[in-house]
Amino acid sequence: MSYGQGGQGEPPWDPWKPGSQQPDWGRRNQTPDWAALADASEARNRRRRLLVIVGSAVATIAVGAAVAVAVVSSNGDNQAGNTPSKLPVTASIPSDSTAPVPTFAPTSAPPPLDPMDFISSVQKDTAPLSPDILFPGSQLTMGDRVYRKGPTASTTNCASAVQGTLPAVLNKNDCTRMMRVTYTKDGVSVTVGVAVFNTAAQAVKAKSEADSKSIITSLSGQGVANFCRTAVCRSTTNSYGRYAYFTLAGFNNGKDVTTKDAKVFTTGDDLAEFAFRQIRRRGEAQASTAANQ
Repeated sequence: MSYGQGGQGEPPWDPWKPGSQQPDWGRRNQTPDWAALADASEARNRRRRLLVIVGSAVATIAVGAAVAVAVVSSNGDNQAGNTPSKLPVTASIPSDSTAPVPTFAPTSAPPPLDPMDFISSVQKDTAPLSPDILFPGSQLTMGDRVYRKGPTASTTNCASAVQGTLPAVLNKNDCTRMMRVTYTKDGVSVTVGVAVFNTAAQAVKAKSEADSKSIITSLSGQGVANFCRTAVCRSTTNSYGRYAYFTLAGFNNGKDVTTKDAKVFTTGDDLAEFAFRQIRRRGEAQASTAANQ
């Protein structure tokens, strides 16, 4: 009989089997083979480490494949992510390329009409015109100053309503109408006259040809006494569009006007400013009407 590896006829020790399946050597030999047991334990440990290493490598490969698939899927190809991804096959894309393309009306408003265009020529300046339309109401307020409206007049014989060198200027430039109106305040009266021409060029030329002796004739009546017929008065000349406008301001008592008489200068300037505003408003009203048609 031999010892250490079991007796004859007994199966040998299997290091890969658990202890419960090993041959029962204890009944024949009570002393275990410690060297064999150590070799078996070391073999099991090596096998376990090998399985762990192989499993980790397989898991790493699987994760790398998943990342690669994710990158390719997000980009639609093998290029970098800066290029846009392709549309999915389920996207709704019109198949009929011959269908009409929808059109949209422009949203920007057209440029406003220029009021100056409507008061620069007789062809476009067609709104009604009279002294009472251009100078409405019974009085005029400019700031804190209130002027009472007096008589009005209108004539197609422009030269008959002016004096000095102005008749020749108006006739030369084909004045078609002269309108006048007088206002008074605190012993000072002013007559404003508006000469009408067919074109703006004629009005500008008439203004440039007028001199210090080109004055309108003062308009009296309706409680306004004659003024500026023999006395020195202050006059102004200007134009806007196809209109030239003039003022003549002085004292009701016949006193001469000097450069120190600020009240007379203010009265004349107020009426010249009002004439300008009214002519401009005439152009604005006609431009607005034309834009809304």
